[in-house]
Amino acid sequence: MAMERWRPFGSTERWEPFRNLTDIQSEVNRLFDTFVGRPTGSAAAGRWLPAVDMHETKDDLVLTVEVPGVREKDIAVSITGDLLSIKGERRWEDESKDQKFLHVERAYGQFERLVQLPMAVQADKVKATYRDGVLQITLPKAEELKPREIKIDIL
Repeated sequence: MAMERWRPFGSTERWEPFRNLTDIQSEVNRLFDTFVGRPTGSAAAGRWLPAVDMHETKDDLVLTVEVPGVREKDIAVSITGDLLSIKGERRWEDESKDQKFLHVERAYGQFERLVQLPMAVQADKVKATYRDGVLQITLPKAEELKPREIKIDIL
């Protein structure tokens, strides 16, 4: 028997207390790193985490990912069940060997973001676009989640 959260207005969304635990941990780590002045992610491991926004429309779930300085050919997006994976790499482009860097804040290297999707989507219809360092991923909602208008018959 599954435990369900009581909702006074009739929503029957199943309560899953540990669903977003990894997202919360990642966000706390990112906030701590930002507060102490370290680049987001672990520079020693050559990893960083791009910022991700998520919103929904009537028909779609939309993710916007900030990946400035990353070429679209260096980004891979995949979906397995309710888990969206965004992987890529921002490469270090050192054109001159005689440069002496005095300060470096931008993170380079590989990144991977795993985003647990809050609803079922049509994985075969996902679209991704890339422009000006911003990756936008549009995931159409599963048909059963889209609102349907019901015609009322007159008797």
